[in-house]
Amino acid sequence: MEDTEDFVGQGPHPVDNDVFKEPMKKRRRSDRDQRFRAFPSVEQSALKEYEKLESRTRRVLSNTYQKLIQSVFLDDSIPNGVKYLINRLLALIEKPSLDPIYIGLFGSTGAGKSSLINAIIQQAMFLPVSGESICTSCIVQVSSGCCEQYEAKIHLLSDQEWKEELKNLTKLLHRTEELDREEADAWDRDDAVEEAIWKLQMFYGNGAERKNYEELLRAKPKGKIPTSRIITLKAEEAGELSVKLDPYIRTQRRDLDGESAETQIWPLIKHVEVTLPKSELIPEGVVLVDIPGTGDFNSKRDEMWKKTIDKCSVIWVISDIERVSGGRAHEDLLNESIRACQRGFCRDVALVVTKTDKLHLPEYLRERKVGNRAISSQREAVLERNEMIKLQRNRILKEKLKRKLPADSKVLEASDLVYTVSAQEYWQQALLTEEETEIPRLRGSIRKRLLDKKRMMVTKYVTEAFGLLLLTDSFNCTENLPNEYLHMSGLRRFVEEKIQLLEKAIDQCFAHIEQPLQEGVQNARTSYRRILGACLVRSRGNQGFHQTLKAVCLKNGIYASRTLARIDLNEAITQPIYDQIDPVFGGIFRTGKPTDSTLLPHIEAFKNSLQEKMMEIGVRNGWKYDSYKKSFLIQEISAILGGLEDYILRKKRRIYESLTTSVQNDLKPCYEEAAQIAGKKACERMKDVIRRGVDRQVAERMFERAQERMQHQFQQLKNGITEKVKGSIATMLTLASSQGDGLYKELADVQSEYKEMEKLHRSLREVAENAVLRRGMQDFLLRMSPSKTAPPKA
Repeated sequence: MEDTEDFVGQGPHPVDNDVFKEPMKKRRRSDRDQRFRAFPSVEQSALKEYEKLESRTRRVLSNTYQKLIQSVFLDDSIPNGVKYLINRLLALIEKPSLDPIYIGLFGSTGAGKSSLINAIIQQAMFLPVSGESICTSCIVQVSSGCCEQYEAKIHLLSDQEWKEELKNLTKLLHRTEELDREEADAWDRDDAVEEAIWKLQMFYGNGAERKNYEELLRAKPKGKIPTSRIITLKAEEAGELSVKLDPYIRTQRRDLDGESAETQIWPLIKHVEVTLPKSELIPEGVVLVDIPGTGDFNSKRDEMWKKTIDKCSVIWVISDIERVSGGRAHEDLLNESIRACQRGFCRDVALVVTKTDKLHLPEYLRERKVGNRAISSQREAVLERNEMIKLQRNRILKEKLKRKLPADSKVLEASDLVYTVSAQEYWQQALLTEEETEIPRLRGSIRKRLLDKKRMMVTKYVTEAFGLLLLTDSFNCTENLPNEYLHMSGLRRFVEEKIQLLEKAIDQCFAHIEQPLQEGVQNARTSYRRILGACLVRSRGNQGFHQTLKAVCLKNGIYASRTLARIDLNEAITQPIYDQIDPVFGGIFRTGKPTDSTLLPHIEAFKNSLQEKMMEIGVRNGWKYDSYKKSFLIQEISAILGGLEDYILRKKRRIYESLTTSVQNDLKPCYEEAAQIAGKKACERMKDVIRRGVDRQVAERMFERAQERMQHQFQQLKNGITEKVKGSIATMLTLASSQGDGLYKELADVQSEYKEMEKLHRSLREVAENAVLRRGMQDFLLRMSPSKTAPPKA
């Protein structure tokens, strides 16, 4: 079934006939060392120890793999157990060292995202910056690698994706009837119309806005489009690449004459990937993502916008000091970030307040309400104001997170929820020291996250590899086969009983969402007209809103512009449901202490019960001389059920978005009807069609259907979990059972590899203890060292 297709686990792999595949080459030592340049010496030492552990483990696995291949190479048929083992070894050998950590910088126009990235990577004007105007026009990913040059890849829309956008752009510009002067003026001032005209003129030239879709399909673009739909730029220096890259990612001015060949294909750009060589500030494995605040009119770019937000494990909401205290745009960004915690991989949200060097001293002193301490300089005022902002925004953000997330969410325990930074002062240091700009604090938080993830990954990797070596070494052992068969039979019965209990526990867990869902549906039924009315009203009436509303309908209720706040009618009218379910939904998918409503601890309890049963059977029934097999089973259970967490997190997004997706699908006919309206009073007529369409669907149980579809998604998740658990554990028990079943054969002697792996497994604790000791020494030295002097008083 579809819910089990995208299971990405670490458990047993299906038996593969291609068992003679060559594992990938090891990373050279010099390349590995380059990865640590961004870390101070204490952290470098810890990382090198973990890297050494991982490298030696991969070498042991590779040697074992080669021995097994040689022992079965000439066989006519290879037993399933040996195929299983070879495939598992190969999968571990080729497992990526570390999945990228995506840190999303999410902010409105002019908030300072690009300036902040430039400061973090120590390249002053690398990404375009320009005061309050929009500069970065698309998603830009910045990471470091082991390459020798600076490199950028500009990814373009495919031919089909551009045709889809072109069709919608021409529909927006199509007038079937004559308008009176007032309506024509409003149509010309419409934001959606202005953007559509601008894109077509830039791509096809002046006059393109007067042509229809078929004519534009035959027209020749002004710029040259590579067949690969990827443009690669390289340079020896950062400044050189910046100059080359600028025309592709800077938002182009609409009054610009004589644009370059690069700007002519600007409407096609989907996203940009930039790779820095061997950065001493950003470690390899971290990706900084500059995310525009509103999404995009093009479906593919808008889909990428949402997926990029959802794959970020950390989101920094960027807001400049003058906008942080309010405004719809800032609230929208915070809400979208919190939704990412619910539906995506995000575990940390922080508010990064930029441009904090800006302060008008006389005005600040007049309005100051903090104590009686005298302020003698601009610097003292800035530091005092920044500390106040931190305290205020930290409290407000925590309260907002508490309303949406479970009370024991890890993000609420974070000590750093708010940063006050100044990219300008980082370079000038006229008022603030480098530390006071808090750019180093942001870098430190990045390094800590990578170090923690590396430690967890290596611990899991070494433990899983040890389990496989236990099994490999046990293949050549002999035991009392009838007794072992009885052991496995009893264990299978125990597993079946525990799976039934797990199914009941998951049902009870998911049942907690039912009442909030019902209450949310009732709230949505009573408030949807008010919410919809607010969405369809603009402060200037219909002036300049006619074609924007048409764009909303063309995109099934969603309009994302580079200049306006995002409009999503489907999300707006389902918000009362989300307001009710958010804390419970977050509780279901959180990690931490177990409760009846928390899913992952139930799976953890299931794992522990199986492992305890294996220990009990081993002690009671004669596994005294075959501790290998017992240990393998315990380790493999951890690998199987550990892989379920990734599967669950991937399904979480589909479940969370099922409400808005359901509503959007039900309202699609009314959006399509409204999109066809043109001529006089078109804006009011479109609004009327939308209102009547929503009323009709609500009367026909639209919100109740959305509720049922979410519940169905939860049921599919439960089915997917239990099917994977049943299949994987059944395979594992079969392969671990008696050699008399004909699954095994005598294999090459791997005793030396097993002993080496045993040493590596024991050394995990020593490496962790060393890291704690070094961290304590580093903290002590920092406390004892004198602080840096401040800049001269201003």
